[in-house]
Amino acid sequence: MQEVKASMAGNMWKILVNTGDKVEAGQDVAILESMKMEIPITSETSGTVKEILVHEGDFVNEGDTILTLE
Repeated sequence: MQEVKASMAGNMWKILVNTGDKVEAGQDVAILESMKMEIPITSETSGTVKEILVHEGDFVNEGDTILTLE
């Protein structure tokens, strides 16, 4: 199981995938809003979204797990 983590602290602005979606390495899976900028969160590996651990509008810290892939 692989984890996709937040690269910095901020608000989860948009989640671009759903549970069960297949993602490719390098694909944007979410957009984080921090310091009035939109920062894409990219999956480093390919897989299927097993679980999304945050909701749009949630605050996340750097290193928090956004979603898991299998």
